[in-house]
Amino acid sequence: MTADAAPMRWDLARAAAHAAGAAAARPPSTVPLAEADGLTLAEPLAALTDLPAFATSSVDGWAVRGDAPWRIVGRVLAGAVAPPLTGDGTCVEIATGAMVPAGTTAIVRTEDSTVNVDRVTGAPRAAREWREPGEEARRGEVLLPAGTPVTPGVVGLAASCGYDELVVRPRPRTAVLVFGDELLTAGPPAEGRIRDSLGPSLPGWLRRLGATVDRTIGPVQDTLDAHVDAIRSAFHGGADVVCTTGGTMHGPVDHLHPALAKIGAGYVVNTVAVRPGYPMLLARLPGGRFLAGLPGNPQSAIVALMSLVEPLLAGLTGRPEPATPPVTLGADVPGRGDFTHLALVRREGGAMFPVKHTGSSMLRGLAQAAGFAIVAPGTAGARGAQLPLVPLPLLEGERP
Repeated sequence: MTADAAPMRWDLARAAAHAAGAAAARPPSTVPLAEADGLTLAEPLAALTDLPAFATSSVDGWAVRGDAPWRIVGRVLAGAVAPPLTGDGTCVEIATGAMVPAGTTAIVRTEDSTVNVDRVTGAPRAAREWREPGEEARRGEVLLPAGTPVTPGVVGLAASCGYDELVVRPRPRTAVLVFGDELLTAGPPAEGRIRDSLGPSLPGWLRRLGATVDRTIGPVQDTLDAHVDAIRSAFHGGADVVCTTGGTMHGPVDHLHPALAKIGAGYVVNTVAVRPGYPMLLARLPGGRFLAGLPGNPQSAIVALMSLVEPLLAGLTGRPEPATPPVTLGADVPGRGDFTHLALVRREGGAMFPVKHTGSSMLRGLAQAAGFAIVAPGTAGARGAQLPLVPLPLLEGERP
């Protein structure tokens, strides 16, 4: 492998990371329906039956046949088999969700009816008051494609179709390696040493991207042997992806490139033309596992995470390359020359505004941001323009 390379265009690097993950996607497994939330469909979800499987009442009332008045001949509740209505002028009381008897010509709502001993009068409304078989889906119809994230909504849909298990892709296993003798793991910065902010925060980002985090190792001593030992230890623990922080340049204590060479890794991506975030890398190790080299500056590290690790994890789980939905800028955002600019933005009303405190070493802006607006090389973002967004993987209640 060679450590010297021209920076790859950001969009091509992101696509390369996704393709590498897709080529190494883990074998699917079958899990009980209740354990599938948060995983990814490895097969299309097809309806095992018509939905609904039989005609069901959408209201409480009377299933009637013919014209009023109707003689009450029974009752049908949800979960019971409804005998057919065989004679005109008859009806059965029916509950919401209950099977509609064969021969029913209308359903009259309870509130639109009058009962006198064993006779019912009233008028049905113009719209049909029951759900037809197959109204939502037909048996064999593909409801969701492979690669769909399993949410509680997907679990509920699968259950309604009759599934007890789902075939899914497992969560990738990850580990975090923190490089840097200068880092403190407790207390405030002092005496030339700075506090490690990535070791505590990266696991949370990785979990929100759908991975499990086995462990965080470090700070790792600034020697080549220590780097090699730490990388091997992380992979021996079973990680599919190891994220390292720092050491991605070629300074006197930057040992990541030599360590990768020593363990026989090859580059998927080696440096990306993006600011902040330069330089970053993605390497493939023998056996098909991956190491993502994130810069040591905290904001740059998160740019690298969203640029390379997010699409890699999507590929490993069979999901499509992450979308970059369009957003409208509420203020100007500068470009970064020949580099893609990933500009931190916050949501205010219907627009996105750049945040303050966005230096590579700063986290204050990141803590307030919804994502990164993508400013293409050689351009700038003007107020009112639409730009694609890399959304941060925030939970619904965490969104600024």
